[in-house]
Amino acid sequence: MSTSCAKASLLIRMRPLLISPLLTAQNRIMTIVSLSLPDQMIKEIDQIQESGGFAGRSELFRAAIRLMLEDSKEKNTLNGRVNAIIVVTHDESNEEPITRLKHEFEQIVRTHIHNKISHSNCIEVFLLEGDGRKISSMTKAFQKEDNLKSVKLMVI
Repeated sequence: MSTSCAKASLLIRMRPLLISPLLTAQNRIMTIVSLSLPDQMIKEIDQIQESGGFAGRSELFRAAIRLMLEDSKEKNTLNGRVNAIIVVTHDESNEEPITRLKHEFEQIVRTHIHNKISHSNCIEVFLLEGDGRKISSMTKAFQKEDNLKSVKLMVI
């Protein structure tokens, strides 16, 4: 390898890849963001990409983030008296956050139903009534728990 090729190669490797802009065909600037994900999650993302007809992972991530932003806006605007349902799924070995948060938000929990849906998977259904901000806080508290499989809020 020549000295100039080695220098060019070294410079390319040393350049940080944090965030960089991309100009699309529609002349929109998009920022490239690098993510680190576990292999199992990548496999699941690729399956969703294929079955959902997404052109690539970026398109899938943009759609998922749009849903998350919409969901966040809905939660942040809850106020006044609200009726809602939170559905949580988790491994049966991970009951602690369920019990802790149920007690922390007991003033808005009207009914709590627990059911084992498979050998080691459980579902929790919380019927809630009360201040929308408290319901939003309870939902966010569940969503912050790493070991829960899913958390869904439905305002009724």
